[in-house]
Amino acid sequence: MISPEKRLAYAVGYLSLDLHAEARAELVDLPPEFLATPPALQLRIEIAMAGNAWAEVVELAPELVAADNTAERPWIAWAYALRELQRIPEAQEILLTGRRLIADPGPIVDYNLACYACLLGELDEARALLADVCARDPAWREIALADPDLAALRLDPA
Repeated sequence: MISPEKRLAYAVGYLSLDLHAEARAELVDLPPEFLATPPALQLRIEIAMAGNAWAEVVELAPELVAADNTAERPWIAWAYALRELQRIPEAQEILLTGRRLIADPGPIVDYNLACYACLLGELDEARALLADVCARDPAWREIALADPDLAALRLDPA
């Protein structure tokens, strides 16, 4: 019999090879109590993200955040899934909450907040957030120039 931890490791391997169905299949027969552990929840979220299963991410992320609200990735995944579901105000609210709780938020948090602000027409806020992100790490400028979520900033004469 293969242990749940080994199955989880197999699933990670499959996911790293972009074999989403195989990764998901490794988790099918695992006990529910194991699937509710933070490592399993994180992997389930990553599998759902890779498969664009946004509603599943929105369902799982709060469970992982409840286990550790200081980790960055669950907040980002949760907000991004809401954004993909066109629930931009909720995405912004979730990530603003996360930003207050995350132990050491990286530039990606403010970058995503800039995207959400821009999509909501809050261009001054988006501009300020993006300026801060680019000051922290200039590589984000190139990413921002190609990001369709930030198109309104490129069109804004200000």
